[in-house]
Amino acid sequence: MSDNTTATRHARQVEAWNGPMGAQWAANEARTERGLAPVLDALVEWAAPQPGGRVVDVGCGAGGTTLALSHAVGPSGSVVGLDVSAVILQAARARLAEAANTRLELADALTWTLDGPPADLLFSRFGVMFFGDPVAAFANLRRALKPGGRFAFAAWAALADNPWIDIPLQAALSVVPPPPADSDQYEPGQFAFGTADRVRRILHDAGYGPVRARGFDFTMRFPADDIARTAQGMTAMGQISRVLRDRPAEEQARAATAIAAVLAPLVDGAWITLPARVWLFDARAPG
Repeated sequence: MSDNTTATRHARQVEAWNGPMGAQWAANEARTERGLAPVLDALVEWAAPQPGGRVVDVGCGAGGTTLALSHAVGPSGSVVGLDVSAVILQAARARLAEAANTRLELADALTWTLDGPPADLLFSRFGVMFFGDPVAAFANLRRALKPGGRFAFAAWAALADNPWIDIPLQAALSVVPPPPADSDQYEPGQFAFGTADRVRRILHDAGYGPVRARGFDFTMRFPADDIARTAQGMTAMGQISRVLRDRPAEEQARAATAIAAVLAPLVDGAWITLPARVWLFDARAPG
């Protein structure tokens, strides 16, 4: 890693995903997967994994993406799922127990080395924004690709393009102080890759060829059967969790109540619906 700042960022992310943040993600995984289903469908279509292909799922989480890739490549293909979080991988192992063409590794994208033939495709749904040193991590992962192989991934577009998180975030900020004004907009996290030009620069510096980027708009849906529970889950998400992580429990509870209040008018039948936008990126290894 290039300096102490990136080293600290990297260590903080590994610690967080093996601590309360990882546990919270695992606990809410089923609800989250339902909300993110449109992104998975769009990203699989964008990435176009082929039958018999070798795929690496970077930041595989609880295994929903890995399972989709397993079906796409079929029994003659293979999928390696990587994640830095031991607690989340426990859920993935249970989900993938009968998927014979998959294997899971507790691994860090910054230092991981592929054991076996090079991959045709690297794939990630929301795993790459958390790299403490993104250029170094992308460069290391590139070594796992065959010449001309592709890295296809999804990352959230800017906060302003994502009312699904901005609306509850503003509700939380109505009852807790905002983060420091000088905080780094590119700190690893939910919206670190919100600017396509920045991602292009990172991939160029990491040794990839031309980058394609396409915006994808969809409706984020949360179950409306228990708004209080949904609001509580949102306090552990991305920017909102950053705002709340050092606040007293009483303030966190008030923030959850404020979020529930802004969600209630957004109920549409069985769902709370909010607009969302992601970037779909694609880059090739040289060769």
